[in-house]
Amino acid sequence: MTIRNQFDIEALRRIGHIVAETLELMKDAIEEGITTLELDAIAEANFRRHRATSAPKKVYNFPGQTCISVNEAIAHGIPSKRKIRKGDLINLDVSAELDGYFADTGFTIPFASVDKEIRMLCECSKRALDKGIAQAMPGAKLNLVGKAIEREAHRNGFNTIRNLTGHGTGGALHEYPDHIFNYYEPKQKGVFGNGMVVAIETFVSTGADSAEDAGDGWTLTTGDRSRVAQYEHSLIVTDQGPIILTQVMK
Repeated sequence: MTIRNQFDIEALRRIGHIVAETLELMKDAIEEGITTLELDAIAEANFRRHRATSAPKKVYNFPGQTCISVNEAIAHGIPSKRKIRKGDLINLDVSAELDGYFADTGFTIPFASVDKEIRMLCECSKRALDKGIAQAMPGAKLNLVGKAIEREAHRNGFNTIRNLTGHGTGGALHEYPDHIFNYYEPKQKGVFGNGMVVAIETFVSTGADSAEDAGDGWTLTTGDRSRVAQYEHSLIVTDQGPIILTQVMK
């Protein structure tokens, strides 16, 4: 969507705060032995407290409130009785709707990991997100985001997943622009508009450049079992710089 007035901005800030707060509650609850279903229940309780609705459940009838992906699962993981263990790479993807407005965020946690490569992967993906977001200015080409993300990944010896992308959001979970790539696509057309609402996300990989169906109709994985770190923010594009909607204010 493109914002029309201050009411839109405030409504987007509200739902952005809810998903950011939910993500933080889930992150804080991670401990050895907790199940991904128990983490999902934390999200459900916080959504209910704010009268918000899970976006993937509302839009796609996803079998969970949030997507929780562990290790070999890299996106759209279904909450289950799987227990978290030390060394797990855990992705939390949280999106919700309130009063017709949507926001989407994501974060990857290397839980009690001593794997240097995995920790480097996560730090690289975080930096790539910041560099991608910095490109989101009115009039700038959409493909500059992917260029910045891919450059940071390659500079650190990593790859990007090409068939998972950022997207427009705000008035729906997914809307125009349909794809904000994680790699440089010179043929991609389109520019950012002032007031455009988008979700920019990184999928930085230790090897693979594509995601594959894991067989349950939802979960995505990599064919070579490489690990992926995803980070995501929803934001409003403005000529004064992006307004990040899903950043917790300390």
